[in-house]
Amino acid sequence: MGYRPGDAAYRRVTVALFAAGVTTFALLYSPQAVLPELAEDFSMPVSATTLSISVTTLAMAVALLAVGPVTERVGRTPIIRASVVVTSVVGIAHSLAPNWPTLLVLRGLQGISLAGMAAVAMAYLREEIAPDAHAGATGLYVGGTAIGGMVGRLIVGAVADAAGWRWALAAMGGVGLVCAVVVVVTLPPSRGFRRTEPSRAARRATMRRLVTDPALLALYGVAAVAMGAFIAVFNTVGFRLRGEPYALGVAAASLVYLAYAPGSLTSTYAGRLADRVGRRPVLPVAFGALAIGLAVTAAAPLWIFLVGLVVFSGAFFAVHGLASGWVVARAQFGGGGIGQASAFYLVAYYGGSSLFGGLAGPAWAGGGWPAVLALTGSLAVIGLGLAWWLTRIPALVDPPAEDPGVAAY
Repeated sequence: MGYRPGDAAYRRVTVALFAAGVTTFALLYSPQAVLPELAEDFSMPVSATTLSISVTTLAMAVALLAVGPVTERVGRTPIIRASVVVTSVVGIAHSLAPNWPTLLVLRGLQGISLAGMAAVAMAYLREEIAPDAHAGATGLYVGGTAIGGMVGRLIVGAVADAAGWRWALAAMGGVGLVCAVVVVVTLPPSRGFRRTEPSRAARRATMRRLVTDPALLALYGVAAVAMGAFIAVFNTVGFRLRGEPYALGVAAASLVYLAYAPGSLTSTYAGRLADRVGRRPVLPVAFGALAIGLAVTAAAPLWIFLVGLVVFSGAFFAVHGLASGWVVARAQFGGGGIGQASAFYLVAYYGGSSLFGGLAGPAWAGGGWPAVLALTGSLAVIGLGLAWWLTRIPALVDPPAEDPGVAAY
C-alpha cells in the first residue's frame, strides 16, 4: 500500500529525502555564488568559470547511465546513504584545491558521487509512498532541493565575504555532512523494492520502451530545457548584480538566492494539486509562470527584477517536481524500469544544465543580460510546447477510484 501522510515512517521518509535534496543542490551548485572570486584567484576568464558547474553536471549525467541499471539490482537505500556521505566529503575537499584543474577534477568526482542519490530518490519514493500521496511527497523532496540551493548560496556568499571562497566551500561541505547524517539515521529501509534480474531480451525491451514512449521523451525534453534555463539564469545573475548599476558585494548579491525559497512551497503545492487533478493540466500552467517570471527579469529596477526571479524560480521547482514524478509513474504503469527512467530523466536534466549553463557564460560575455534572456527565453518557449504536447498524449491506464491522479500518467 505504501506510506501515507500521518504515518511515522512517512515522516521519516520525507525528512530523510528533504535532507538529501538539501545536500544535492547545496553542494552541486555551491561555487555559483563565488564565480567572480574563482575567476580572480585562478586568473581565469569570466566565461570559463561556469565550467566549475558544468563539469559536475556533465559527470553526473554520464554516471547516471551506469547507476540507473545498477540500482534495479542492488536496492535504493544503500545507494542513497553512500552517495550523500561521499558527496559531502568531496565537497569539503574542494576548499583545498591548489589550482583550477584540481578543482575541476574534484567537481567531476562530486558529480559522480551525486549520481547515486539523484538516480534513486524518485524510484524510492515511487516504491515506498502510497500512489495517492506520491506527487505530494515528490514535491517535498524537490522542495528540499530548493532550500538546499538557497542555503548553499547564502552560506557560501556570507562566508566568502568574511573569509574567502575556500572557507566558504569548506563550510558548505560541513553542512552537507550534517544532512548526510540525518539521511543515514532516518531513512527507512526499502519495503517496496524488488530485486530484478531480467533477461537480456527483457532489458532491451524495457530500454526501447523508455526511449520511444512519446510522453517520456517529452518529459526528458522538459527536464533539459527547464533546468538549462534555470542554471543559465543563476550562473550569470551574480555578474549582473555585481556590476553596474547595482554594484553589490558578494554577500549582498548572494541574497538573490532567497528566490529559491518559494520553490519549496510551489513544488509541494503543485504536487498536491496534481494528486487531485492529475499532472497534465498543472504542468503547462507551471511552465507558463516560468516564462512570465523570466520576461519580468528584463526590467532594470532591482525590485522588479527580483520579483521576476522569484516567480521564475518558484515555477521551475514546480515544473521539476511534476515532471520528475510523472516520469517514474509513467514508467511503472508502462511495465517497469523506474530506476532507469529516472536516470534518463536526470541525464536530460543535468545534460541541459551542462549545455545551456555552459553557454550562459559566453552569452553574458557577448551580450549581457539581454543575450542570457534570448537563450533562456527560447528554452522556455520549447518547454511550453512540450507541456502542451503532453496534454495530447493518451494516458496508459484508466484511473482507479482509489488513485484518481493515474489518469495523468
